[in-house]
Amino acid sequence: MEISIHNLLPNITFKTSRSGGKGGQNVNKVSSKAELNFDFEASELFTTEQKTLLRQKLAGKMTSEGLIQVISEEERSQYLNKERTLQKLLLLLKNALHVQMPRKATKPKKSAVAQRLKNKQQQALKKLNRSKKGFEF
Repeated sequence: MEISIHNLLPNITFKTSRSGGKGGQNVNKVSSKAELNFDFEASELFTTEQKTLLRQKLAGKMTSEGLIQVISEEERSQYLNKERTLQKLLLLLKNALHVQMPRKATKPKKSAVAQRLKNKQQQALKKLNRSKKGFEF
């Protein structure tokens, strides 16, 4: 399932405020900080399993009302900060919904084990030959 911004927009609300940082006098006049709140519970895009997965993985990014919150204040423009929050949200959702395939444990082949032991023995003999004493039987 591919998630797009257009499908998410009905459940997204934006809030803007003044931000600190670069911008000079502009910082004191313009509300350039963008705060995005996404109500994934109301969204019909996700199944109940996906919603529980989002609740677990994004617990640190959620408000007390259960909304996913993303904030951006890096840019001087309110529009660019809103765009950045949308990109961050898409990345968060993509990473949270990604289920990693379980690793299948495998045994090394006998030839690989034999080669490793052979290399190990050659290395040991090389080290012994470097010593002044040498190796006596």
